[in-house]
Amino acid sequence: MALKSRFFAKLIWPAFRAAGPGGVLLIATILALAFANSGCRDIYHHVLHTKLAHSPIAALPTIDAWINDGLMAVFFLLVGLEIKREALVGALANSAARRMPVIAALAGMVVPALVFLGVTHNEPHLWRGWAIPAATDIAFAMAVIAVLGRRVPRNLRLFLLTVAIVDDIGAVMVIALFYAQSIHFAWLAAAAGVLGAMIACNRLGVRQTSPYVLLMLPLWYCVLRSGVHPAVAGVAAAFAVPLRAGTGIHGPLRRIEHALDAPVNYLIMPLFGLANAGVALRDGPSAAGGTTLAIAIAAALVLGKQAGVALAVFACEALGVAHRPAGTNALHIWGAALACGVGFTMSLFITTLAFPDAPELAERARLGIIAGSAIAALAAGVVLWFAHRRAKL
Repeated sequence: MALKSRFFAKLIWPAFRAAGPGGVLLIATILALAFANSGCRDIYHHVLHTKLAHSPIAALPTIDAWINDGLMAVFFLLVGLEIKREALVGALANSAARRMPVIAALAGMVVPALVFLGVTHNEPHLWRGWAIPAATDIAFAMAVIAVLGRRVPRNLRLFLLTVAIVDDIGAVMVIALFYAQSIHFAWLAAAAGVLGAMIACNRLGVRQTSPYVLLMLPLWYCVLRSGVHPAVAGVAAAFAVPLRAGTGIHGPLRRIEHALDAPVNYLIMPLFGLANAGVALRDGPSAAGGTTLAIAIAAALVLGKQAGVALAVFACEALGVAHRPAGTNALHIWGAALACGVGFTMSLFITTLAFPDAPELAERARLGIIAGSAIAALAAGVVLWFAHRRAKL
């Protein structure tokens, strides 16, 4: 017993603390899998999917809908704020510095999609899931890096973070363009009006936080009713929020970002994982193409992501287009490319949009996401550990 306690104190607990939000999300995922594969399975699904006796918003009739369409809009608001900050004053502000990660991120979205379509080419009803393996989960990918600590070069961390941010931009564009439902243009026009008011506040020099926060709520509601996924509202709202306050640097954007960081990472994302990662592992595929779908997603995350990102980096370097992060070797790049295959949160989110009326296929898709992300994370950790050993020789 004492040996187990020392093992936990010296290895498990420090690794969990280093993982941060990724560690909390991992616990939520394990709980979801436990609920879905135990006697609590019916209760778990009943709580999430049964219509509420009363919902203040008819378009959100279940707890699952409130999490996916309500709380996740806040997650995308934080994503949008981070993207804008990085674009203005961070890693994406310098064209030379962002060239390599942007190209790598684009290749890391295209190649997995091609792998997915290659595996599912004989089953057209699965093609709607092509974007599921296209995005990287920032929390889990950075958790893999965090657990390894100083064994990972700082420039590689920045490269991976930038790739994940560009991935998020691509994922939001994919959601807006390919997963919108029937569009209600009156509500879309109303959303444009609210967004216009936010932009006007920015242009007029309004630097208080409250006007932007108050306008975010009607913007979210209008986008929800328009048929465009409300995730787009979160990102659009973020781009209308000013970064600076007068001559200072701590404007509304940073204040809102700071206020949302802990709630999103330690509450909203775990709730999303708890609600969407509950896959029955012991059940066989109950829908045509279920096995193919799971294999396609796992293969795209593990093979497609690493191939797209790594080959893009090596090709850019060979052609003189851009240089790899300073202080890294080929194994570091390979490990980072594998870490990009951890597509958990975004992949689960896109699954809810790709197969809203096919719960059996969505379940198989989630199984492929969990398996592929787990394999990619473990492989990334191993490769990056060997990369550190090689760099010391």
